[in-house]
Order: sequence, then C-alpha cells, then structure tokens
Amino acid sequence: MSIIQTETTPSKEKKLVKTSASYSLTLRLKLENASGTLGKVTSLIGELGGDIGAIDIVGFEGPCTVRDITINVRDEAHGKKVMDALNELDGIQVLHVSDRTFLMHLGGKIRMANKVPLKTRDDLSMAYTPGVARVCMAIHDEPENVYKLTIKRNTVAVVTDGSAVLGLGNIGPEASLPVMEGKAMLFKEFGKIDAFPIALATQDSEEIIKAVKAIAPVFGGINLEDISAPRCFEIESRLKKELDIPVFHDDQHGTAVVVLAAVINALKIVKKELRDLKIVVTGVGAAGVACSKILLAAGARNLIGFDRQGAIYKGRGEHMNYMKEWFAENTNPTGFTGGVRDALEGADLFLGLSGPGTVDAADLARMNRDPIVFAMANPTPEVMPEDAAPYVRIMATGRSDYPNQINNVLCFPGIFRGALDCHATDINEEMKLAAAEAIASVVSPAELCEDYIIPGVFNPKVAEVVAAAVVKAAFHSGVARKDRRTVLD
Repeated sequence: MSIIQTETTPSKEKKLVKTSASYSLTLRLKLENASGTLGKVTSLIGELGGDIGAIDIVGFEGPCTVRDITINVRDEAHGKKVMDALNELDGIQVLHVSDRTFLMHLGGKIRMANKVPLKTRDDLSMAYTPGVARVCMAIHDEPENVYKLTIKRNTVAVVTDGSAVLGLGNIGPEASLPVMEGKAMLFKEFGKIDAFPIALATQDSEEIIKAVKAIAPVFGGINLEDISAPRCFEIESRLKKELDIPVFHDDQHGTAVVVLAAVINALKIVKKELRDLKIVVTGVGAAGVACSKILLAAGARNLIGFDRQGAIYKGRGEHMNYMKEWFAENTNPTGFTGGVRDALEGADLFLGLSGPGTVDAADLARMNRDPIVFAMANPTPEVMPEDAAPYVRIMATGRSDYPNQINNVLCFPGIFRGALDCHATDINEEMKLAAAEAIASVVSPAELCEDYIIPGVFNPKVAEVVAAAVVKAAFHSGVARKDRRTVLD
C-alpha cells in the first residue's frame, strides 16, 4: 500500500525531528549486483534522516537483487522525499512501498472468538437450544445472574460519534473506527477486558443518550470516546444518572487521572505541595476541564485556564458555555485577565491541553523555581521538549518518543478492571483519585527522577495495582454491588 503525499510546512518539518514507527515503510527495491549499491541506499536513507530497521533479501531478477528495507520516517512527506531520492540513484528501482501502519489495519485489528468448543451435538444443545433456555430463565428470575452467565461481566462498549477524534476533529463515525478498534485492543491487552467499538451515526446528544441506554444491557461499562465538548459533559452526566453501570469519558477522566499521578510524583522531586502551586492550563475542553477538576479535588487552589479567547474569569461574557461558567466560578481566584505569557510569571506548573506553539520556550523562564511543564498536545506539543529543556526541571508530553509520556492507557484498563470486578454502578471521584495514587505508587522512590515520574505504558504492574485501588475505593464509597469478600479476599 503506497504512502499518501501530503504537504508539510517548514516549521512543522523542523519540529517533528524524530522518526516514528507510526510512519514505518517497507521499501521493495531492485538493486544491481554491483559493489557498493546497497551501501549507496543505506547511506542516502541515513543522510535524509530515515531510520533503518531491517534489510531482507526477497529474491533475484537476473543480475539484480530484490530487497525489502524497513525504515521509520517522520511523516508522509518525509517518506516521499526518501522514495524520490532513491528513485534517482543509478542501478536502483523502487518497486513498491508498503505503509506498515496501513497493513496492520487491513480487515480491522480485532475479532470475536468463541470461549467454548462447538464441535458436537452435545455442545450445540448446551450452548444454544434447548439448554440455553434454562440459562435465560435463571437470569429472568434473578437479574444479577447476568453478570455470572453472560459476557456482561467483562465487556465494555467504546462509544463515539466521531466528533472529536484525536487531533483530527469531526471526521465522523466510520473514520473513527480505527481509533475505537485500537482502544478495544488496549482494553484487552492491559485489562483483559473484552471491549467493542460502537460508532454512532448521530451527533445529537439526546439520540446518543438514547442509543447508549438501549445497548447497555449487554455491557458491564460504557467508555465514551472522542465526543466533542461541551456535548460530552452533558452526555456523560446524563448517562451516569440514568444507567446502573459505570460510564467513563476517557478523554476527560483518563487524562486527568494520569496527569494527577504525574503531578504527585513530580512534586516529590521539586518538594512542593499541590495547594501551594500556581497552575496555568491552556485548553479548556474535555480534558482541560477534567484535569483542572481533579487537581482542585486533590488540593490545588490557584489555577488559571485559557481557551482560544484568552483567560477564563468570573464575569467574562463572550465565548462561554455552562462548563466554562463552572470553570470561571471555581478557578482563577485573583481574576487574572491577561495572556498566557504573563500568567506564567511565577507559575509552578504549566499544563498544556491545547495545540502546538501555544507558548514560547523562552516564556518558561518566567516560571517559579523548578518549573514543571506538561505539554500534551499530539502529535506536536505546545512546546517541544528540546526547546523547553534549558528552562524546566521536569517535562512531560503525550508522545511515546520522549520521557514521561502522559498516556491514558495507564488509567482506563485498570479503572474498568476494578469497576467490573466489583460490579460497580459508577466510577466516582474517590475511585479516580485512588487510581492516580496507585499509578504514582508504581514508580518506587529509588526509580523516581526527572525523566521517570510516571510508569511506562507496558509496565505490567499498573493495571493490577490500579484495579485493586479502584475496588477498595468503590466499596468505601458505596458503589460496589458484589460481595466484598469475593473480590478483596
């Protein structure tokens, strides 16, 4: 599958300096069997900034060798630049280019599989008619049996309307499916939870609420995903009230939990208290509001938020909605009305949930001693770590190619694992705070340092520790329905 050409501005090309497996290409090349031909290829790829991963011989065509060379590039434009340059070399022909990310997605990334054999008449009579009728009536007579006898006990719906997908925006339900499938893979890999993507062909809040309520009997939990603000706030709030299973908007709360975990550990290094921090937040959408809420719940008192129109403060009349009104009432205690640059004066924590170039690196010099900067816009952060390095003590991003990745996968598999294990009716603030403390605890005192304030996404301890903490918090807060002894003992 050939790579698609796109334009890249000089500024973006400059900032995206690292190659990534997300832009991984396999180049099938026909090379003349002459001394130094392969060397010319590898040298050129290196000169152009490509990262070679593997070189394999595929076969021979007369006096030529056919090789597959796998390389990582920065983006699609970078990949095309490499291909064009290779085509200009004497004795070399580019036969085919495969985008390995697209190949991974062929036919989708997930599938359903049977847990029990269906090989004989006896198997059929128990799994389906007539035996299944007795199981149906057992649930009819005792509804709680649905958790024992069906997939509900371990199944989550990943629900979207495609209105706010990653950094892509409103691309619709069909185009959102690859992301939802990926989310389902993460649930399975890290939480051992069966998740299924539900992409709804409506962006009407009432219709979404109605649809989710209609499918809820199948699922033990609902994970809302990539629904635009401010509609996402109302949809989640209504579903939490109207369903008896946990509803969790991961873009809000997953981000918030991991941010709090990272803040907890960062403060251990800089030896500051959350209640004493001056916090500047750019981006007051779903994630920005949720991160601010959880920081306030954990003890923060001085937080100033910015949207595209500037600071949010009591009395601001333009470009407000009910959630920003809440934000104005509960943050910005001094009534600050200036710009981000001035707000950074004396700030201890910058939390970016907006977009690239929101702050200039030099402005970070205005922050308090030992500044903490979480620049989480993807793929290009609000300020690049290499630019911020001279000014900050601790840096985190949403990217996997820098230290301290703030990644929701550290949160939602464990939170839902715990919620499902105790048959929780809700995922509440106590459970979220417990999850953040649990994530932070995975980094031991001996390991804790500026470049390791948050565990890696493949750390096997995270989901287990988070799930255990969530179960305890669920029982403590009264939302667990299962017998405590069967879960905790």
